[in-house]
Amino acid sequence: MEIREYKVYNEREIIGLYSAVGWKAYTDDPEALRKGYENSLLVLGAYEGEQLMGIIRVVGDGETIVFVQDILVFPEYRRKGIGTALLKEIMSKYGHVRQIELVTDSKPETIAFYESAGFRKLSDLGCTGFMKF
Repeated sequence: MEIREYKVYNEREIIGLYSAVGWKAYTDDPEALRKGYENSLLVLGAYEGEQLMGIIRVVGDGETIVFVQDILVFPEYRRKGIGTALLKEIMSKYGHVRQIELVTDSKPETIAFYESAGFRKLSDLGCTGFMKF
């Protein structure tokens, strides 16, 4: 596996990935997703040869805050350390940043994944988060 910057947006490939993981809100508006990629701080892809297996996309200023917007792995490649490798690459690149944040669902396996990577719930830090949909 090789992790490298995802430089050229391939709509078919990205829509296929988001569809495969069931993120319909993104696939319903492909133009917004494309613009989101264009305005991201960094997007990394995990590859086997030229085959994309997963991505991680971060937004922010890269110095005081980084937000992990998306981390997705094609279902057939899950449980092979791809998500962990992508997240470690971001943590390494932005290790100097005080706040690296993300929002995710509350499934026990998802919480366990992020806690194993060193993330803590905001409530554990005496903080709360807000979101407007």
